[in-house]
Amino acid sequence: MTKTLADQIEDLLPQTQCTKCGYPACRPYAEAIASGEADINRCPPGGMEGVARLSSVTGRPVIPINPANGLERPRPVAFIDESLCIGCTLCIQACPVDAILGAPKQMHTILPSLCTGCDLCVAPCPVDCISMVPVTGERTGWDAWSSAQADAARARHDFRSERLKREKEENDARLAAKALEKMRAVTAEETNTAEELAEKERKRAIIAAAIERARQKAAGKPE
Repeated sequence: MTKTLADQIEDLLPQTQCTKCGYPACRPYAEAIASGEADINRCPPGGMEGVARLSSVTGRPVIPINPANGLERPRPVAFIDESLCIGCTLCIQACPVDAILGAPKQMHTILPSLCTGCDLCVAPCPVDCISMVPVTGERTGWDAWSSAQADAARARHDFRSERLKREKEENDARLAAKALEKMRAVTAEETNTAEELAEKERKRAIIAAAIERARQKAAGKPE
């Protein structure tokens, strides 16, 4: 199958899914480059080597990393101070590659081999127990990251995205079923109420007729 330009560009991105480029993931950034919407210098994790790779496939000139998107740096890995973690799960929700283990109100931990160093777990933490620790020495950009790591990170990100999509669809289906059940209950209640009102009206009419007959009898009128 022939790959589109967006496919080729995505293959050259480090797949850290860090959003530093200004897009929600690597794929949208690749599509923006392919359409001419975005420059090729907005990916700090890829560094200047990444810009050169993107230049080779797009034909655009090599330009410095845009500082507005960040700086090329040694690759960090997130570290959780377990003594401070309160188990809020916000970091788990923020991690784009499922590199954090934990449960509500339980201590969380980072899986270093899976962490892409995206920083996305840091800001949501309400107790500031997450820090980013450089693990590649002086090596930056693609020198601090491999194609195998990028492929694995992309696979985890895609798997997570599909899982979240499936969970949302299942939750939406549950909510729709509950809404339908509630609507049916309300309809049944309204039907019952209407029947009760009709029965009350029938009884009222019977009583009214009986009273009228009694009145006429008391007045000496034939029924």
